Amino acid sequence: MKIIKYLFFLLLLVFIGGALYFATKDGSFQIEKSELIEAPVPVVFKKVNDYKSWENWGPWKKEDSTMIFNYPEKTSGEGAGYSWNGKEWDGSLKTVEVIPNQSIKQTINFETAASQREADVYWRFEKNDKGTEVTWGMQGEHSLVDKAYFSIFNVDFDTDMRKMITDGLTDLRKNVEKELEVYTINVDGVTQYGGGYYMYRTTATSLDAIPQKITKLLPTVASYMEQNTITRAGSPMTIYNSYDKTGNTAIISAAMPTTTRVIVPDDSSVLCGFMPAQTVIKSTLKGNYKNLNEAIEESMTYLTKNGYERADDSNFFAIYVNDRENVPNPADWLTEIYIPIKSQEEGVETSGIEMQMQ
Repeated sequence: MKIIKYLFFLLLLVFIGGALYFATKDGSFQIEKSELIEAPVPVVFKKVNDYKSWENWGPWKKEDSTMIFNYPEKTSGEGAGYSWNGKEWDGSLKTVEVIPNQSIKQTINFETAASQREADVYWRFEKNDKGTEVTWGMQGEHSLVDKAYFSIFNVDFDTDMRKMITDGLTDLRKNVEKELEVYTINVDGVTQYGGGYYMYRTTATSLDAIPQKITKLLPTVASYMEQNTITRAGSPMTIYNSYDKTGNTAIISAAMPTTTRVIVPDDSSVLCGFMPAQTVIKSTLKGNYKNLNEAIEESMTYLTKNGYERADDSNFFAIYVNDRENVPNPADWLTEIYIPIKSQEEGVETSGIEMQMQ
């Protein structure tokens, strides 16, 4: 009996000593990683803020493909959350603070057969010249059980968690990039375009550089109209004065519709033009402007296959329906392409685009 008492006493001392040893070990941790994503901040922020998107890029399911996700009614914004059940561990995330397009704070809970762990999670979103610098971090304090478990079984929690966060950010970037590339082209068919006056600037360019040229020119037209109190009467557009697919060149005009004819000074870089009413083939591109040339080619193919002829001395044009400043995701940009055609009903040509150099 004395031997049993001594053994019990010895085990108690070992337990107390071990507890004191692990209790004195620093259990605090902070892990964070950053990733550059070439996308607008609102697009990246929306992905992280909405838990329903996490299944597509979050690192948990990569560790366990059988994982099941559970969603409450609210899945984005403050108070939102979701949980998951896996083979080896369960968990949950909840959003506690959101500053739109700047930061998100969350709490995370891991549950295993051995213990339960909680930590604070934080996100930062910073705009730079190439897109969004997104930072994902986690901080907290390990329990006594965790510290003992990590030491005894030689588990490097920081390294494992850093890898998980890195993998998650990489998959987030890939998921966002894939979403940005989505586009559709639809040829809507024959319709009428009402025409009207517009202010414009003209330049020569390669076909590939048209979106960049338009991005630079349209603000100068808009600024001129504002400075001279000229009313804007519709969405901005690009007029294709020439389009050479073989030579990869074009002469384009960046234009803004207005209500009436405007007489401008002889030395003005911004001019006034007039577009008559005409019959057109209309197509709609939903997606990045870089797909505009493909949309134009599909429109031309439709025109030829269906026996239409382009109106002589006419220029086709593209209208940018929504404002990219208010629609940050290029996959949601809408562009309408109009190709003037000869009127089949009347057997005469529709009018082309007239430019009045005033």
